[in-house]
Amino acid sequence: MDYEIFDLGDVTLQSGVILPKAFLAYKTYGKLNEKRDNVIIYPTAFGDQHVQNEWLIGDAMALDPQKYFIIIPNLLGNGLSSSPSNTPPPFDKANFPEVTIYDNVQFQHRLVTEKFDIQKITLVVGWSMGGIQSYQWGASYPDMVERIAPFCGSAKTWPHTFVVLDSMKAALMAAVSFDSSKLNKLTSDDMRTVGRVYAGWGLSQAYYRKELYREMGFDSLEDFVAGVWEESFMKMDPHNVLAMLWTGKHADISKNPTYNGKFDEALNNIKALACIMPGSTDLFCTAEDNQYEASLISNAAFNPIESIWGHFSGRGINSVDNQFIDDNLKHLLAQSVQ
Repeated sequence: MDYEIFDLGDVTLQSGVILPKAFLAYKTYGKLNEKRDNVIIYPTAFGDQHVQNEWLIGDAMALDPQKYFIIIPNLLGNGLSSSPSNTPPPFDKANFPEVTIYDNVQFQHRLVTEKFDIQKITLVVGWSMGGIQSYQWGASYPDMVERIAPFCGSAKTWPHTFVVLDSMKAALMAAVSFDSSKLNKLTSDDMRTVGRVYAGWGLSQAYYRKELYREMGFDSLEDFVAGVWEESFMKMDPHNVLAMLWTGKHADISKNPTYNGKFDEALNNIKALACIMPGSTDLFCTAEDNQYEASLISNAAFNPIESIWGHFSGRGINSVDNQFIDDNLKHLLAQSVQ
């Protein structure tokens, strides 16, 4: 096991449900300095685990473990932190309770403060649903977080994004004839269709038109869709996916007791220096949505990733996009905080 476990105990979720013996899986890189102020939080995205974040960590990179203490907390529902696949009855499989982004960040805050006695965070950075969590950190703990850098992730799930995520859920519901009482019969094979649905959203029209999948070793569009999208989704537990889809569909940094749904106010309250990096061709976490969000954060830079890799311009695959993200993070970390 290349990660650690932080026991949360019996937690009351935002829904009011008590999840017994909850836990957060996390991995750290580098060492915490004496002042405990060289901290970077790097939450995982939908379907990802800490390993998928490691492409952005390395010597001489912005997230340099020789300089920073980097914590990657795993999202609840991803199979490592408390999830449908590792929780005993009565909350196993399709019975797992609804978990919000706010819940996740509250638990991460407990990890940071209770386990490591950290009171100041240099940066919270993340891709996709990891990006939403970075916004949530900035809104929930404005005096603690010095910088945020969401890339290809928005501060809430805008209506179009909701429709995309809901279509992925519908693909699973169709496998049980839309009978929610049969959800526990879902298997990983049922994830094949979900992968097909997502294939049209993860990358841009230009990516497919230029057949860039050939550079990844695939001879045809069919081979690419089957070999990447079907394959990667079929490795996921369908009940974990349903849990994460619910989290994603209902993500909104203002849906909590602090802001009571006042979205603009939540953005206004972020004091952190922010570098917001949408993918210029991202089809469902759009640059337009991010631009609106950036306009309401007092210290925000809006720096789109000019790329035809769509949402996956933030996935760590394309070296040019990776360099852009790393360069922007270096610039952000070099800025002094008032």
